[in-house]
Amino acid sequence: MKVIGLAGWSGAGKTTLLTRVIPLLLQKGLRVSVIKHAHHAFDVDVPGKDSWRHRESGATEVLVSSTRRWALMHELRGAGEPRLPELLAKMSRVDLVVIEGFKREPHRKIEVHRAANAKPLLFPDDPGVVGIATDTAVETTLPTAHLDDIEAIAAMMLRSAMPVDDLLANDLLAKSEAEG
Repeated sequence: MKVIGLAGWSGAGKTTLLTRVIPLLLQKGLRVSVIKHAHHAFDVDVPGKDSWRHRESGATEVLVSSTRRWALMHELRGAGEPRLPELLAKMSRVDLVVIEGFKREPHRKIEVHRAANAKPLLFPDDPGVVGIATDTAVETTLPTAHLDDIEAIAAMMLRSAMPVDDLLANDLLAKSEAEG
């Protein structure tokens, strides 16, 4: 299982880009999963439904299952937000996990940059950025692709993806160095 991130400021088009890249990766025979970082409180549950009522009553986890899908909701109840390695450990094995967001985590990522956003690029300050998908010219030695060149972006993602075990090992090493 390999991992690559898509990172950028809100409004850069990460989700739109990813919804265009995933079908292409599927056509290539890859199994793809996504971890998406959301800000603040978000809800995937419908207020008033049974699973929502279970969660609201205090359950730590609620797993909803049907013949088409299952979803596990875990309430932190004041605990700290899990880091990316913890979340990756919960994922089923696939060929590629795309991490949308988590721009401050130290994994390899493709920066999604849109000129109209008027935000600074992440890459000069983020050593995890290994390529840029953008709608403007960027002066860099990093690989770049236009936001509409889905083939080039998919290829960049696949070339840059790292084995999940390497990411987890790097995290353990960083933790031990910080502690010791």
